[in-house]
Amino acid sequence: MGNTRGPCQSHRMTVTEELCLRPATELAALIRTRQLSARELTDACLERIERLDPQVNAVVTLDAEGARAAADAADAALAAGEEVGPLHGLPVVHKDTHATGGMRTTWGSPLADTVPADDELVVARLRAAGTVRLGKTNVPEFAAGSHTFNPLFGVTHNPYRHGLSAGGSSGGAAAALAAGFAPVAEGSDFGGSLRNPAAFCNVVGLRPTPGRVPTWPAAMGWSPLSVQGPMGRTVADVALALSAIAGPDRRVPISLDDPAAPFAEPLPERLDGLRVAWAPDLGGRVRVDPAVTAVLTDGVRVFEDLGATVEADCPDLSGADDVFGTLRAWVFDATFSELAQRHPDRLKESIRWNAALGARLSGADVARAEIAHTALYQRVVEFFDRYDVLLAPTTQVLPFPVEQEYPTEVAGEPLEDYLSWMRSCTLITPTGCPALSVPGGFTPDGLPVGLQVIAPPRADRRVLEVGHAFEQATRFGERRPLL
Repeated sequence: MGNTRGPCQSHRMTVTEELCLRPATELAALIRTRQLSARELTDACLERIERLDPQVNAVVTLDAEGARAAADAADAALAAGEEVGPLHGLPVVHKDTHATGGMRTTWGSPLADTVPADDELVVARLRAAGTVRLGKTNVPEFAAGSHTFNPLFGVTHNPYRHGLSAGGSSGGAAAALAAGFAPVAEGSDFGGSLRNPAAFCNVVGLRPTPGRVPTWPAAMGWSPLSVQGPMGRTVADVALALSAIAGPDRRVPISLDDPAAPFAEPLPERLDGLRVAWAPDLGGRVRVDPAVTAVLTDGVRVFEDLGATVEADCPDLSGADDVFGTLRAWVFDATFSELAQRHPDRLKESIRWNAALGARLSGADVARAEIAHTALYQRVVEFFDRYDVLLAPTTQVLPFPVEQEYPTEVAGEPLEDYLSWMRSCTLITPTGCPALSVPGGFTPDGLPVGLQVIAPPRADRRVLEVGHAFEQATRFGERRPLL
């Protein structure tokens, strides 16, 4: 499993393998024109999961019978001439932190293992768009941390290198996409949980502007820190999925009113006139493995070939660490402190540590964080008066051994805590900016590296356009793992 397969090797694939790795946009068009049936595609995905997932451990709950029945119903609807949704007949996998009606939802913990009665909003919207539900993808315990392992299902392996992390917390989703188990997936992102695993697994993950994809139900509906969003093997696939899950919901106080359908419109392949800022260490605020920087420095030059101007620059992110750390701890206290008191031996230490930090906060601490949060937002918005997008590494490190809970050093320098290795993402979270991780290249020994494309708040379409043009010029996303 240590080697990778490039586009030039695609002729060696079987018909089933080739089908399972095709873009969701192409598969949706084939189903809609009845050149491919939903049942054929579903059977191919199920066969691939059965054969290959024991190596990866990405899909932890599977409903093969239900998926085949849903695929048959999708084909019958097309045959009857019914109006269908934009993702009609496409198999989908859901993150195991998102409620799926009638299907087990665990949050990666025996303390939360249940079968909910109803779908939550992101799941319901994908179902309404015509998807076929295959099952649930693995997560870290309570989605805390960016390495996917838990006491219920164990660890998810990176499809590009068995024994290395797939990232997290949407690690099962990213691994499933890379391995060809499903063409569509979704996840969530607090401190990088859509971006980080996308980078580790050479797929695409979008952290949308808060409110772009409304989260319902949510205990803290006013918070902009945790968002839900789409993942795919191509930027166009992510845009198509976003067109199904974005859009307003009156129950969600921060939901945006913009229509969702335009996200699926064709994306450009040139970037003439685009003003790009490149921040390889986010203004000196993060330490990055030189192997990551080396890959991305080569990739960034592509933007000039596409017609953009590129300058080394970064917004003033001072205070972003404190804002993120304080508000995350506040959320963890509200969410986990009572559980930690009742079951101290059944929550991993990093969750208990983060909740304990929150329990020591005062109201004044939270108020100071919110004041700094507002000032950070204003500085970042002003920065984008001069630039259209900001480019940065998605991750500071390469995929690391699965036995390691989290990296404790970067480039030989020790890190402070379990969040420090994710700062290339956590610094961006409190800005409110949409951020896309797109395949950014490979190290000489074949490990994926992700490029983070960041735009001003609400400019979600822009990160998709920029990511797509880069993707089409480089074709890094077409290099598939050899399973």
